[in-house]
Amino acid sequence: MIDTVPQSVEQAISWLRELRIDEVECIVPDMTGMMRGKIVPREDFIRVIEEGVRLPEFVFFQGVTGDTADESQVVNPLDRDVRAVPDLATLRIVPWYAEPTAQVICDCYFADGSLVDFAPRSVLRRVMDLYKAKGLRPVVAPELEFYLIAKSEDPDLPFSVPVGLSGRREAGRQGYSIEHANDFDHVVNLIYDYCEASRIEIATMAHEAGPAQLEMNFRHGDPIERADQTFLFKRTARQAAQKHNMVATFMAMPHENEPGSATHIHQSIVRIADKTNILSNPDGSDSASLMHYIAGLQRYVPASMSLFCPNVNSYRRIRRESAAPINVHWGRDNRTCGLRVPDSDRDARRVENRVIGADSNPYIATAATLACGLLGLEERREPEPVVTVNAHTLGVSLPAHLQDALLELADCKPLGRVLGERFVEAYIDVKKLEWRLYNRVISSWEREFLVMNV
Repeated sequence: MIDTVPQSVEQAISWLRELRIDEVECIVPDMTGMMRGKIVPREDFIRVIEEGVRLPEFVFFQGVTGDTADESQVVNPLDRDVRAVPDLATLRIVPWYAEPTAQVICDCYFADGSLVDFAPRSVLRRVMDLYKAKGLRPVVAPELEFYLIAKSEDPDLPFSVPVGLSGRREAGRQGYSIEHANDFDHVVNLIYDYCEASRIEIATMAHEAGPAQLEMNFRHGDPIERADQTFLFKRTARQAAQKHNMVATFMAMPHENEPGSATHIHQSIVRIADKTNILSNPDGSDSASLMHYIAGLQRYVPASMSLFCPNVNSYRRIRRESAAPINVHWGRDNRTCGLRVPDSDRDARRVENRVIGADSNPYIATAATLACGLLGLEERREPEPVVTVNAHTLGVSLPAHLQDALLELADCKPLGRVLGERFVEAYIDVKKLEWRLYNRVISSWEREFLVMNV
């Protein structure tokens, strides 16, 4: 029983007791991708295992600062409770605590039993249901980049590269270097240990182009399961780094002169009936559905940018001199494009969305990219011609700032229909709050160059 994944309430209760679990963390992802929830003693958790724990609705209206978008027309003025009901398939050990502790991801429900429509996990479920109604099932594989940085208590100072096992700070750009990846083996090995203990499936790891920048690739699978694992991985990496006096950051652009960090999502669509990939024909050639799917991404990714790049820092990564994409051209195995079709056989034919930032909420980003593709399939759109040159020479076609991106999202009715209009409104309200708070801050650049020169 201890080594198995609980499949029922009875199995979950036995699992908790056999492992002598002390407490259970009941967690939900908020709009920003942060963990919210309650920590419940084991026997109290067992008593509410089916009905869930109560959380105030406002947890989904908190920005990254913790401030709440109280003016939103979506939030209930009575600040009612919602029920966070454990998804027992996500019950797992938290490996870094001294006392045996478990964590479980919850779905949130209103009093009438309906899913909380603006909860990020609910939004992804909604998109999955739309595919299911068409006899289709998406399959995704995320790739997540992040930096290890040295600890610092002064937010006004730039981040610095941590000291590795060599006793030195990495300099230069050493993409895919084995030696430089090995310099952080102590952190990476602990990440792997934590992931194995908590059933997070990592396929491969590589050193990315920035100093102490790593990439973890997840195995392909169900979008909700992959979003769950990405969500949990971020905390896992932070905990492992902290044990070695470092910080793992998923900021899109933590260093001003180094590459940014992305979440690349590979996506394919299979028929539920026979499990065949709709993106390729039986003879292995590209299908019409592949073209429609790409065209949907080309049409709707710009309007989805605030969902893929949700913070003011996100847009520092999307710039012409960066390796990140600056448009939605598509290419075959062309990494300069925002949309890439890797070389693959018939069954593995897929589209990679390279626009998404590492700072994105994995549930929202996954739901949004699948929504763009679904709209392309429904509208039977045709893509622009395939690009065979460096797409960075073809100009910028993505929003340059969070404000612009939010305006495009608000104006895009098809995305609102697929993702849910109340979710889109609530999301925009939270991000507008964050923008207002950010806009109050006077930066060191302003103090440096404006105080005596204007």
